[in-house]
Amino acid sequence: MKLRGPSFSFRLPARFSSPESAHVSHVVIFWTDPANPNAPDELLAGAKKYLSTIPGIVHFHAGKMVPSHRPVVDQTYQVALNVVFESKQAQDDYQVHPQHVEFVEKTFKRLCTRVMVYDFA
Repeated sequence: MKLRGPSFSFRLPARFSSPESAHVSHVVIFWTDPANPNAPDELLAGAKKYLSTIPGIVHFHAGKMVPSHRPVVDQTYQVALNVVFESKQAQDDYQVHPQHVEFVEKTFKRLCTRVMVYDFA
């Protein structure tokens, strides 16, 4: 597969050509409850506790929004999560894993007012 853009052109390795064989990225943007000033820290602690050790994850990163002077950067959210899975099946398994379900029930629902999810391979 060859990609072209205004200032770049490169060929991706064959392993990235098929979503079935590629890693899957799961990006989650969280808006926490403004009435709870500790919500971002509690959300991060819960993500680390419940999500970071689920099988099939090859990369886990969660953090707070980084302020930017650039107007194109969304600065309305408080926390983001980026998880890379070894496969689409690993991502599907993650969604129903008991630790993920526990995170949603005990942490997410209590601390967040909005969420946006982007999945891509």
